[in-house]
Amino acid sequence: MINTTEDIIDNAANILIEEATGLIDAAQRLKTSTESREGYNQAIYLMFKSLDAGGKVVVTGVGKSGKIGEKIVATMLSTGTCATFLHPVEALHGDLGTVQPNDVVLALSFSGNTEELLMLLPSLKHRNIPVIGLGGNANSKLARECAAWIDGYVKQEAGGSIPAPTSSTTLTLALGDALALTLAKLRTFTTDGFALNHPGGSLGRRLLLKVKDIYIDSSKVACVSPKTSLDVIIMEMTRRPKGSGVIVLEDDVLTIEDTRHNTLFPSPPLSETSSLSGYEKSNKIAGVITHGDIHRVLKTSREGIFQICANDIMSSNPTVFNEEGLASDAIATMKENNIPLLPVINKDNSYVGVITLKDLQELF
Repeated sequence: MINTTEDIIDNAANILIEEATGLIDAAQRLKTSTESREGYNQAIYLMFKSLDAGGKVVVTGVGKSGKIGEKIVATMLSTGTCATFLHPVEALHGDLGTVQPNDVVLALSFSGNTEELLMLLPSLKHRNIPVIGLGGNANSKLARECAAWIDGYVKQEAGGSIPAPTSSTTLTLALGDALALTLAKLRTFTTDGFALNHPGGSLGRRLLLKVKDIYIDSSKVACVSPKTSLDVIIMEMTRRPKGSGVIVLEDDVLTIEDTRHNTLFPSPPLSETSSLSGYEKSNKIAGVITHGDIHRVLKTSREGIFQICANDIMSSNPTVFNEEGLASDAIATMKENNIPLLPVINKDNSYVGVITLKDLQELF
């Protein structure tokens, strides 16, 4: 009986221990038992041979074993193994056509005597499709008919008197993981390949996402020249807050088109303009001004504050990042150097935009 909080916690802990014991026992048998070793090794050989010939792993099972089979298929697919799930009942009514030459079947049954699975064996044998069994009864009919048998025996299910598959399904799932990862390593499947199969996940983003896919375009980032005064800098930063700062570009700019050739009324000096908007600006980065730089100068300066120019407060020769670089490397650089934004350059070393630590942290 469970009557107290302590009883609840103890029950949960005991279930975890029982299931962990089943895993440890199976691992020890795999290391020391000749039958377990040979069965697993033969199963890997048959799967590898099938995949190498252009086939796939067809996983099948009924009830809870079927649910575990679907998860095994998902793990295999994400780790580079071509696999599919086949429900035994549907297979008996036409879906057996899913099984093609060079395929291999992984049949899951703890008892090894599941009727629906046994009914598939004659047809699979007629097609010369090797069947790998995974279950807890090495003396079952399925085990005797299989080309390889994977030892999935557990002494008892966790939970005591409640007759629900627990330890057995946990072990089957773990053995499925072992099969998938062993095949992945044999076929030199790497983290890059995993990421290609998971472009929408956090790992996919970490391994595949490039800076060029996410940077904020320069047109949306405040830009000034080294001579721009502090009031204009603040105004530009307010107008374009998305970039989390201001990029200072070198001073070799050309005036806007309608005044470029007017010698009587030349364009105003750059220091008097609000920004580099409307100008053919340099794409060479002179420095970066962050919110922190603005706060520091406002706190420390009292008189002549608006005589201060970008050149006085910017961080010269800032760290920049190539647009072809990985976003994961960019965030590592920003954290290591404690900087909130990175100017982004292209292959010609021209400024094209920025990435911010805030945006990257939301992605990762």
